[in-house]
Amino acid sequence: MTANLASARDLNKNGRIDPYEDPDRPVEERVDDLLAQMTLEEKAGLMFHTILPVGQDGQLVEGDTMFGPTSTARFVRDLCLNHFNVHALPDPRLAAEWHNRLQALAESTRLGIPVSISSDPRHAFSHNPGAGFSADTMSQWPEPIGFGAIADAQVVAEFADIARQEYLALGIRVALHPMADLATEPRWGRINGTFGEDASLSARLVGAYIRGFQGATLGAHSVACMTKHFPGGGPQKDGEDPHFPYGREQVYPGNNFDGHLPPFEAAFAADTAQIMPYYGMPVGIGLEEVGFGFNKDVITEMLRGTYGFEGVVCTDWGLINDSRPGGRMMEARAWGVEHLTPLERLKKALDAGVDQFGGEACPDMVVTLVRSGQITVARIDQSVRRILRDKFRLGLFDNPYVDVDAAERIVGRADFRAAGNIAQRKSLVLLKNNGVLPVAGRPKLYLENVSAEQAGRYGEVVATPEEADLALIRIATPYEPRNGNFLEQFFHAGDLDFKSPEKDRLLALLAKVPTIVDIYLERGAVIPEIAAQAAGLIANFGASDAALLDVVFGKFAPTGRLPFEMPSSMEAVRAQSPDLPGDSQYPLFRFGDGLTYSA
Repeated sequence: MTANLASARDLNKNGRIDPYEDPDRPVEERVDDLLAQMTLEEKAGLMFHTILPVGQDGQLVEGDTMFGPTSTARFVRDLCLNHFNVHALPDPRLAAEWHNRLQALAESTRLGIPVSISSDPRHAFSHNPGAGFSADTMSQWPEPIGFGAIADAQVVAEFADIARQEYLALGIRVALHPMADLATEPRWGRINGTFGEDASLSARLVGAYIRGFQGATLGAHSVACMTKHFPGGGPQKDGEDPHFPYGREQVYPGNNFDGHLPPFEAAFAADTAQIMPYYGMPVGIGLEEVGFGFNKDVITEMLRGTYGFEGVVCTDWGLINDSRPGGRMMEARAWGVEHLTPLERLKKALDAGVDQFGGEACPDMVVTLVRSGQITVARIDQSVRRILRDKFRLGLFDNPYVDVDAAERIVGRADFRAAGNIAQRKSLVLLKNNGVLPVAGRPKLYLENVSAEQAGRYGEVVATPEEADLALIRIATPYEPRNGNFLEQFFHAGDLDFKSPEKDRLLALLAKVPTIVDIYLERGAVIPEIAAQAAGLIANFGASDAALLDVVFGKFAPTGRLPFEMPSSMEAVRAQSPDLPGDSQYPLFRFGDGLTYSA
């Protein structure tokens, strides 16, 4: 399917091209022309950015899904929605076919406003439907925190440019990332989406990331970045995440609110197209104690006023209405305004300066607010103008379709995968080496959570530690499982230390045979006894077995550096300030630690 440049939407009743369809006109003129033709209902539809399931057969979804009954046609034609967030995708060709069918549906509406498709990160290893998706058919890279370990803006820019090409091939035009938040609270469950605890490093990488996705200016070649979560998620009380009621408070006992702003300042300098405030509500710092998406002090006074940001402000998902993903109740993240009705919440967010509502599909509420005199048409036009401007700048009105053959060629291309594989190796951090690394010869290897097929290329795989010359095990930062709503199982939170009997089992293994421990640090684990007894200790932030084995056996020398401090005890974690980097007492490892192999 290709663009139909002579379609009905291009011609008005007199057979002329509408000014908003003329690519030679300035963007602001096109916006003015289209805005003047829109009904209130059409404007309201633009202000919602909800999840739309993708037909795994490439067809539009009409029926029951995990998000409840879904009618793509109703969303587009009746509710006038044209911003959709996608989760699971089929193979690239089918995904591209689905996208083109959706654009054709949008083209059939009265004004033919094209759809904007968005996605959370989908190039790494972790899978969390509330935050990101594993790479699947795309090139696979470290988690963002792994880029913090590499600490090289050129590598980040290379990744972002490759991810941009893969997104474009599938029709994804808005990246719901990067996360410009800082990893100052080690228990927070979203640290793997950040670039670490250091504001200066994060700022450099955020700027490179946005430029790689958007280019020097936003255009038909770009994927627009929705940088999040202004003014900085991370200083969460007790490390709990504000997706959930018990994590709603952000606290600043170290008086370091301003210390979380430099990565966002770098995003503004890189001209990020959009901004997403977080769910959290600031406590005890003089700002209104309501979630940032309802917070006029933050959105209008700080973001619009102090920083002069003129782009789209979109809330995080699900601030207004309760929902039932997976059939289980999830209350709206209306922190600080829980007592308000959904209509009152919507009005408060609009009054705060929000342009668009993530994860919601209730444009009738905007219509109600306007027709009841609570919100002016001029206020709605202000937001709709910003939203339309991005659609025009991205070239969606000129050709919203993608080439399905190109999608098949581009997504997961061999050279893209090779670049991701190199980055995985660069992100590995060697924290301890008792002279065992790099491993020489072909030792007898006892493995845990490592592919025997991959390891068999380097040594003889044996079944027990007693038979082995060396053990190689892969573990991950511990967490406390939660059994609440659908999303809680995906957000790893709570204590960071291993408990018995697993801790005892690991230490017993380390006592039996020299062991190289590789630990996946989605958060900063508390492992002093394991570090003391391991023959070698490697931190990974998303790396394949092949990448790890190349470093272990010296085919690739480790160069990564720790992107956050690793505490030595849970007592130290509880005593530190959630808003301050590097303030853990007697840390096991410090920010920037990392060894390499001597020449």
